[in-house]
Amino acid sequence: MGKILYYTLQDERVKALCERDVVLARLIQKIGNATLELEEDYFRALAQTIIGQQLSIKAAATIWNRTQAICGEISPATILQTPGESLRGAGISRAKISYLKDLSDKVLRKQIDLQAIPHENDEEAKRALMEIKGIGRWSAEMFLIFSLGRENIMSLEDAGLKRAVRWLYDLDVLPDSKTMGGYGERWKPYCSIASLYLWEAINRGWVNCPRENIIGFI
Repeated sequence: MGKILYYTLQDERVKALCERDVVLARLIQKIGNATLELEEDYFRALAQTIIGQQLSIKAAATIWNRTQAICGEISPATILQTPGESLRGAGISRAKISYLKDLSDKVLRKQIDLQAIPHENDEEAKRALMEIKGIGRWSAEMFLIFSLGRENIMSLEDAGLKRAVRWLYDLDVLPDSKTMGGYGERWKPYCSIASLYLWEAINRGWVNCPRENIIGFI
């Protein structure tokens, strides 16, 4: 793991979010300070993202741990050296295995330069990542947040984020992409930080409770 980013209630970025969105401010005040530990091993981050796609957090963690037990260090070399059937035994689908092998081969052949991505702006970085087999927009957005620490990434189709927004803003239905984009406009240029607080509400199990019981709405 890499460096840790800290977001305190005294942070000017957090203060700006609270000033722009009084509803989000209640959640932020309830949670308090937040941290984000970046995964700066970019290959490892992408491998974990590929493995965990369309799985529950628990299932993804189980398969990831099995993969580490089989491969040892997760690297392009170890992924290529590990037989596909061994990876299947860990619970990885054949499609995901092909993505992992393709990524590993291209990194070792220097056809993909993961170390160049941090030097690109957000849109350029997303486009470069989405050229990798098995990496779509959502995966690229998660990489920008959790590996690069980019502050203004709004994942319009993140299912968890939609659930948290519906709960916090007391919406009748899950918000669509247009609605999510409206919140993103409100949170700019700190969409990632707003998202971290909303995801934390999910982690704490709050979105399954009436919001007034958690953060005092009446």
